[in-house]
Amino acid sequence: MSSAQTFPGKDPNQHTRVSVKSNPGFLERLSETAGGTLVGVGLFFLSIYILFTNEGRALQTASSLDEGLSLVVSLGPYASLDLQNNNHLVHLSAKLRTAQPLHDPNYRVVLQAVKLKRQVEMYQWVEHQESRDYKENGETKTETTYTYNTEWKSELVNSRNFDQEIGHQNPSAMPVESVTVVAPEVKVGPFVLSKGLVEQINNFQTLKLSDYSAFNLDPFFTIHDDYFYHTPSPLRPEVGVVRVRFSFAGLSGETSHLGPAQTASVVAMQRGDQLKAFKTRSGDNLEILYLDDLSAEEIFEKEHQHNKLKTWGLRAAGWALMFISIQLTMRIIYTLVDWVPLLRELVSVGLKIFALCVSCSLSLITIGAGWLFYRPFVAAALCALALFPMFLARSGLSAKKKE
Repeated sequence: MSSAQTFPGKDPNQHTRVSVKSNPGFLERLSETAGGTLVGVGLFFLSIYILFTNEGRALQTASSLDEGLSLVVSLGPYASLDLQNNNHLVHLSAKLRTAQPLHDPNYRVVLQAVKLKRQVEMYQWVEHQESRDYKENGETKTETTYTYNTEWKSELVNSRNFDQEIGHQNPSAMPVESVTVVAPEVKVGPFVLSKGLVEQINNFQTLKLSDYSAFNLDPFFTIHDDYFYHTPSPLRPEVGVVRVRFSFAGLSGETSHLGPAQTASVVAMQRGDQLKAFKTRSGDNLEILYLDDLSAEEIFEKEHQHNKLKTWGLRAAGWALMFISIQLTMRIIYTLVDWVPLLRELVSVGLKIFALCVSCSLSLITIGAGWLFYRPFVAAALCALALFPMFLARSGLSAKKKE
């Protein structure tokens, strides 16, 4: 970068900076391309790993779910603590229960739920930038336009990193922190849920302050649009003003003005009055919770669907990584010819087509290799099925020759 100039605009919250950089030489561009090639090689092996191991993971998960369905004991609508089911996989559906309500003393919010989340936002300056490169007088120039707006942000924006901090300073710390409070003990029926099961309760809903009981708030607070504002003028906030919103997950206890307690369906191992993870012979842990009234069969069917979606998602991610890695690896060819405009465009298109074809083929080969490794009998059956039409055709030709 050789020089830079700043051009202030009419708006005090916007300015433009133009920087001039020398055009890199051939060796410099070749060096940058070599670095991209190394990254491409790394991504290529990562894609192979994802595609190959994904097939084993999918098979292991499916086997574990089938095993779980064959072993699970449904406790019925009126589940009781039966020690005969100790260390067995059990299923039950019942209302969530917590011993004590959750509360936030600063805002006098009290709620019978599994989780209570306090989300804090502060009104701050935010820098946005748009850049464009262009050539002028044989030089490459970058024009960057910086715009400053005030926005509500949940994280602290460090104004010291702004291109122009003067007039756009933000506070150095949040006066109130965001936090999520979790009930120390959560029950479904007579059983206490493990930490892993409680972590799956994430159906957060915004606490409607208009429907909530009256607050004895500090006069400095103002309630507007389900937020607590730390200002008497919520519609005209200044930089540094804070607003707080609450949300909850897993409504529990008796029916309240927020609605009835949430029903949870659980599949886990019973150990005393605890529900914990059940380890299958395939090596997976079964510890499943849905916030709905579901039978054991419905739960396992949903898990199979999630497993299929995850399998195809990882296959797509593995293919995308392989496509990008091949493009990066072959980029050096583009660098060698980029001084010829027509040839450069033809090579660019050709490399994209090449990367697309090779990544598709290698992805299918890797997935096939995964099937051969993890599902040899299924793979052999598919190969036999694929070769069967050829065998029939060959037999028909032999019969005609004999005739």
